[in-house]
Amino acid sequence: MLSTRNLSKVYPVRGGDIRALDNVSLDVPDGSFVAIVGASGCGKSTLLRILAALEEPSAGEVCRDGRPLTGPSREVGIVFQEHVLLPWLTVLENVMMPAELYKLPRDESLARARQLLVMSGLSGFEDRRPGDLSGGMKQRAAICRALLSDPRVLLMDEPFGALDALTREELSLELLRIWERDRKTALLITHDINEAVLLSDTVVVMSPRPGRILEVIPIDLPRPRGPDTELAPAFRELTHRIRGLIFAQRARAAS
Repeated sequence: MLSTRNLSKVYPVRGGDIRALDNVSLDVPDGSFVAIVGASGCGKSTLLRILAALEEPSAGEVCRDGRPLTGPSREVGIVFQEHVLLPWLTVLENVMMPAELYKLPRDESLARARQLLVMSGLSGFEDRRPGDLSGGMKQRAAICRALLSDPRVLLMDEPFGALDALTREELSLELLRIWERDRKTALLITHDINEAVLLSDTVVVMSPRPGRILEVIPIDLPRPRGPDTELAPAFRELTHRIRGLIFAQRARAAS
C-alpha cells in the first residue's frame, strides 16, 4: 500500500542543513497496522507528512499502490496530535469538511458522518461546538473527520499525545476496535511503546536524528486485543525489547 525507498529529508537552515531522515526504506502492507516509535526529533512526524504528500522528500522514492506519490488524496485520512477542529463550526460540520473538500455526495456523507459520530460515542453532540467538548471528545471528532471519506489509509501523528493517561488508553482501545472492524491500512506515530505494541502488527524503531530505521519488529500477539493483552508475558517482552533499543541509541548519542 505505502512504501519508501532510500528516503531522505534535509531542511536548509542558517548555519548548516538539518538532515531529518536518512536512507529510510519502509513498507506498509495493505490492511496492516504499523506503529513508528523513536526519540523526539528522530523524524517520525516528517516521515508521516511525506507519506501524506504534505511535504516532499529531498531524495528517494515514495509510492502508494506501487505508483509514485504525487499529491494528497481522499484515499488518505490524517489525524494530528492537535485535533485542528474549526471552533466556529459544529461537530457535525467539522466532520463533514472532507465532503466539501473532495466534493463527495452530501446526503451519503451526512449519513456516514452521523454513523461515525454514533460509533465514536458522540451522538447527541452533533450541534455542539468544539469548545463544549473534552479533549478526548475532540480527538474522537477528529478521527471521525479523517474517516468520513472512507479512506483506504489512516495516518496518525501522536493523536492521543496531549491527553491524560486514562483518556489516552480509552481512545487507543476505541481506535483498535474501529481498525479491527474495517482493517484499513494504518500508520501510527507514537512515543508510547505500550500503545504501539497493543495496536500494531509491526513496530518500526527509528534512530535519533537523522532518522534511520533501526529495526522492524513483528508483533505476533493474537487478535482481538484488549486491556488483558498487556498482562501477557509476550507483551512485556516486546515492550522491553523496544525500550532497550531506544535507550541504547540515546546512550550512544549522548556518549
